[in-house]
Amino acid sequence: MSRFRYTVQDVKGETSTGAIDANDENEAITALQAKGLFILSLVADRSSAKTGTAYKNRFIGGSKVGERDLIFFGEQLATLLNGGVPLVRALSLLGEHSSSRGLQVSVLQVTKDVAGGMALYKALERHPRVFNTLWVSLVQAGEMGGQLPKVLKQIASYMQAQADLKAKVITALAYPAVLALMSLGVLVFFIVKIVPVFAEIFSSFQVQLPPLTAMIIGLSMLVTNHLFALICAGIIIWFGWSAYTATEAGKITKWNIVFSVPFFGAFAKNILIERLLTTLATLIESGVSILNAIAVLEKVFSSNIIFERFLRAVRNDVSGGKSISGAFRRSDILPPLVTEMIFMGEESGKLPEMLSTLSNFYREQIEQFTRRFTAIIDPILVVGIGGIVGVIVLAVFMPIFKLSTLGGARP
Repeated sequence: MSRFRYTVQDVKGETSTGAIDANDENEAITALQAKGLFILSLVADRSSAKTGTAYKNRFIGGSKVGERDLIFFGEQLATLLNGGVPLVRALSLLGEHSSSRGLQVSVLQVTKDVAGGMALYKALERHPRVFNTLWVSLVQAGEMGGQLPKVLKQIASYMQAQADLKAKVITALAYPAVLALMSLGVLVFFIVKIVPVFAEIFSSFQVQLPPLTAMIIGLSMLVTNHLFALICAGIIIWFGWSAYTATEAGKITKWNIVFSVPFFGAFAKNILIERLLTTLATLIESGVSILNAIAVLEKVFSSNIIFERFLRAVRNDVSGGKSISGAFRRSDILPPLVTEMIFMGEESGKLPEMLSTLSNFYREQIEQFTRRFTAIIDPILVVGIGGIVGVIVLAVFMPIFKLSTLGGARP
């Protein structure tokens, strides 16, 4: 019979350590789980020192990790824990066999920290470039509530849903963007290469050009003769705009412009609202308190100052005793439909379900927009670019028609 050292959590989330005698590791796991304990680590006495230094000096700093790698990590860790594998062993297996170098390095360090008695969420908190605030908060709620595998599944499902939505939006916008870029290239070719040739021909005849032709030729000369100056001006404008939008006033201006763009402004806002509702539903379902959930949302929306300010005001109102629906009503960021349904969710005690219903509604709205946009943008681009090319061609051939008429009128 062997002695095994363990670190476990009880149903209240309290951590304790001790030793247990068993014939093998599986028997020790079964005995601990029979007591309703969640196993964080389990090592045999004779190899404990070895296990404690197994990952020494292997942490070299985390790097950015892809969404798909994190989704796979969350799903696999939940599966291993549900199968009775101790947390430290599960982390060790996933860390050693991860295909992502950044995730591998971070998970191995997390494994070392957890094996040393640190809570998992605390270990993840040390790697903010890999595991963001949402990860840390949800894992903390799962550990405290004794539902870590379930919460990890929720994290993976949330990230998968967000990744799928992002992929649909990118796919819907990619083809029109490529088509627009190619069309722009054709226009530039006409203006830079074709129009100057005809301009030289017209100048040799010294004929008065129609206003449309003169405008097109003037645009062509501006582009061809001052290309370097135009590029420099574009670079200066870009850096000036970037510097301005790095300020607080600039960030507000940028997002106000985005939200006010016809057709696309509402679409961009719907994406943000869907993300807010989905994230909030996931946090509350995982056991995170309303106040902490809103604090996490502040960090999730740190790149959007308008939503970040809105959520900060909501957090202050909720901490002062207001209901979340009452706090949401104080701003026009969210539509009345959202605030009213959240109010009904609070009144009925089914807030997470109501948030999920709302997020599904907005997800469907976004998907409908992408489908319709893909269907109508192609003919619009074809007709629009074709019309512009037609105007250029007409401007070029109008003087030719005039010259041929004059030539035909001569005796």
